[in-house]
Order: sequence, then C-alpha cells, then structure tokens
Amino acid sequence: MLPISVCMIAKNEEPNVHKCLTPLKKLGFELIIADTGSTDHTRDLISQYTDHLYHFEWTNDFSAARNFSISKASNDWILVIDFDEYLKEANLPSLISFIGSHQKEIGTITRHNPCSLLSGQASIMTEQVARLFNKNYNSYRGIIHEQVLPLDDSSPVYCPVDLSFHHHGYENEDCLTAKARRNLELLLLSLKAAPNDPYLLFQTGKCYQILKDYPAACQYFDAGLSCDLDPALTYVQEMIESYGYCLLEQKEYEAALSLVNVYEIFSSQSDFVFLMGLIYMNNALFDQAVCEFQKAASMKNGKTAGINSYMPNYNIGVIYECTGNKENAVKFYAKCGNYAPAKHRLSLLSPPL
Repeated sequence: MLPISVCMIAKNEEPNVHKCLTPLKKLGFELIIADTGSTDHTRDLISQYTDHLYHFEWTNDFSAARNFSISKASNDWILVIDFDEYLKEANLPSLISFIGSHQKEIGTITRHNPCSLLSGQASIMTEQVARLFNKNYNSYRGIIHEQVLPLDDSSPVYCPVDLSFHHHGYENEDCLTAKARRNLELLLLSLKAAPNDPYLLFQTGKCYQILKDYPAACQYFDAGLSCDLDPALTYVQEMIESYGYCLLEQKEYEAALSLVNVYEIFSSQSDFVFLMGLIYMNNALFDQAVCEFQKAASMKNGKTAGINSYMPNYNIGVIYECTGNKENAVKFYAKCGNYAPAKHRLSLLSPPL
C-alpha cells in the first residue's frame, strides 16, 4: 500500500462514488472519508471501498471537515480529493520520489475543468491545485474555499506532482449554480470577519460570475484587485482575467480597456493576452486585436485549451470577415482545425463545388 492517505468529505455523492474511488483503490491508497450527512446511498457505496468511513457533524466549516478526515489517516502524507474529481493519470514512481524529498512542500495536482468563455465558447481550463502534503507540517484553514497552509505560518512552497484529475463538477450547470449559492452564503459570512481578504473577495466574485450577476462579480474583483497582491499567484491571475470577462459580459468595453495598465505584469500568460485581444476587438480596435491574438497563438503556455491555437485564429478570421477581407478570413479559419464555429464559417465562405 502506498504511504499516502486519500482524505475526502462526502454528502450525497451517490452518482460519483464508483468512478471516483475505483481508480484510487486500485493504486493502493488508504481511503479516509468523512460523511457530513448523506441521505442517499453514498455511505453504503463507500463501504464497498473502505472501512475508514466516519460521520462528521456539519458545522458550515470545510476546513473543520477536512482536518477531521485527516486526523483519521494512518499515514503522514495526505492527498485530498473531491468526489467530483476523477483520476486521469498517475505517475507512482514520481509520486514516491516527491514524498521522499519534499517534507514541508505542498504538492499541486493538475485539474482539468470544463469552462465557458465569452459568448458561451466551451473549453477546458487546466489548473494546479494544492492537494498533497505532510500533515505534520500543514493543515487546512478557512471555512470556505479552504487552503492548505503551513502550521508554522510560514509562506507555503508549492511543487507540481504527476497526478491529473478531470473535474466533473463544472459540467452540470444546475449543480454548479447550486454550489455557488451555497458557497456565497459562507463567503459573505467570512468577509464579515475579514472584509479585506483578497482571496475571499476573489472567490466571492467567482460565485457571482457563475450566477451571472456580473455587476456584483466586478465589484468584488475590483475590491480584491485593489489589495496589495503578488501577481505571480495563480488566483490573482485568474481574478484579473475573470474581471475582464465580466466587464465584457456587461458590455463595459471601454472600462475593460483599463486592463492595458497591467499588461506588462500579466502578458506572459497567453490567457491574458487572448483576453486583451477580445477587449480590443469589442472596442473596434481591430489592428490591436489581431496583434494580441497572433501573440496568443504564438505562445506555448495556456491554461485554457485552444487559447493559444484555434481560439485566437478564429477571432482573427472573424475580424477579417467582418472587415471584408475574405481571403484572410478563410486563411485563419482554416488554421482552426476541427473547431466547429470555424468549420461553419468556412462552409459559408468556401462552399464545396
């Protein structure tokens, strides 16, 4: 058995239990699960995979539930997974090497999230999420959107590990909306105690964004971005991009142009460069938009699938088509491969003989 305990919390996860736990069980992880009050068959299904199933009386505090499950683990190394996350790939030799040489560091897994950009463009966003750590040096804090932090209050040090998961929870819009409403209540409660916490402001803005209340989302993103922030932090990068998309959704195109003031800080990320292309495009600054889209298409890094390939090329095609340059429109649509919107435009501009 691997010297790692997978610690989870559960409530009414019946549809997810088998798909989530089967691959984890096969790899030899110890499975520790705290159930917070399931009323379906979740507990019965979990019992098929582990004897380490415990009841935790829910107290509106995710960290308390997480830390309770961790307290039941027999191993020092903890991997935290949610039931709507399904294992895709695991490099066990690399994992063993990590826990042998990174006692205090926090390991980040790769998580693939279905997402929707402006105008409902569907894609997959890839992110690094802190989930693997030694319980002698780290624990969870925060009643909502809890974070793994060192016990000695030092700054956390993150290192990627070779584990990747598909996040199923973002695929069901009704489920996502329900979670956002639940989380929003806890976040607003947390903000009463820490009104200037930028991470809480960011997460509150994200909830409002999911609920499509874009003015409220912008209000909280704006408040978060006014704090003293480290732009290298992943959530700060996501906050500035989310802010830009919310402004575009409200058709606040001129206000979105203000993001040019932080261009030098965030322009190493293709997701931000692509966003700037959209902002210029919606302000009818087509030359600048094409420049940003071409830059995004030339970059290697990208959190969102297609953000540095078919998406910018498609938007360049749209610009050329709308400005009457059919030849270049066809050229850039053709660069988009099997991207359905581009194939549709090509079929209209270059119908088969």
